[in-house]
Amino acid sequence: MLARTRIALGAVGTLAAAGFLAGCGEAGSSGTDAPQAGASGAGCAPVAGEQLVVLDDDQSLQNTDNIVPAVNAQAAQPEVLGALDTVSAALDTEQLIQLNRAVDVDRKTPQAAAEEFATAQSLTDAIAAGPGGELIVGAANFSESQTLGELYRIVLTAAGYDVTVQQIGNRELYEPALESGEIQVVPEYAATMADFINNKVEGENAPAISSSDLDETMTGLRQVGEQVGIVFGEPSAAQNQNAFAVTSEFADEYGVRTLSELAEKCSGTATILGGPPECPQRSKCQQGLIEVYDFRAGEFSSLDAGGPQTKTALTTGVISVGLVFSSDGALAAG
Repeated sequence: MLARTRIALGAVGTLAAAGFLAGCGEAGSSGTDAPQAGASGAGCAPVAGEQLVVLDDDQSLQNTDNIVPAVNAQAAQPEVLGALDTVSAALDTEQLIQLNRAVDVDRKTPQAAAEEFATAQSLTDAIAAGPGGELIVGAANFSESQTLGELYRIVLTAAGYDVTVQQIGNRELYEPALESGEIQVVPEYAATMADFINNKVEGENAPAISSSDLDETMTGLRQVGEQVGIVFGEPSAAQNQNAFAVTSEFADEYGVRTLSELAEKCSGTATILGGPPECPQRSKCQQGLIEVYDFRAGEFSSLDAGGPQTKTALTTGVISVGLVFSSDGALAAG
């Protein structure tokens, strides 16, 4: 699936349902056989704790799944793009984590969380008025997308448009609706959307056009977007992509803050990596950890995709490190 930097599943694992993190969320084998992990050394046994922290992906294993507004080309007026870019400019990953915490942990509605954020950030203070008209903002079927959709509604309303937010479902449903103009705006994830459209245009086996470089990813995204009638605004600093978390107690005990430090200090038999069943075969999960970082866990525990099983296994000291999503509300400081 996607992910990065922090994750947005919340206490109930809402992002796991999104199915957009490209490296680990697809159906695969059972995951019980790691790809020649070859662990040696003592490793780092799990350490229970209440607070999760994400290890910095300092060698750029993950691609750039920055949040970016996607707009039907016929609706991509300068005032529409300008209003949406206001959200992008105000949003980073830590703020996205807090928004997800507000909805998934504190149980606020996406609308309430978005309105509080818009007020705190003064999002509507400098919005240029457009010609008006009706706009439908589509949202995927998970809370982060719905909250982002509400933020888009707020700024577009301030620009003079009559805006409604409509939950559409997954990308396979809302992307064609965006192409056709049935909906006009959707919050998207740059790397995942780039490869999704590219696979539609060039075929399912087309090489990925996303990368760990945001400029390269956006260049590819905008090029394929032109072919299907979708325009993309400016990407935000906020990302939701695969990430690897440990407890803060684990990080302190072993002195690890980056994936490079994890590989250097914790490759070995006592280290237990947790993730979805397909993780050992995925290039953005265990396979990538081996190839990019030479991190070799002693054992793999088959759990869920960044959801409550993985987070509980971390906090109770069952696994050493687990795959999460980088904007997960559970990653907010208590």
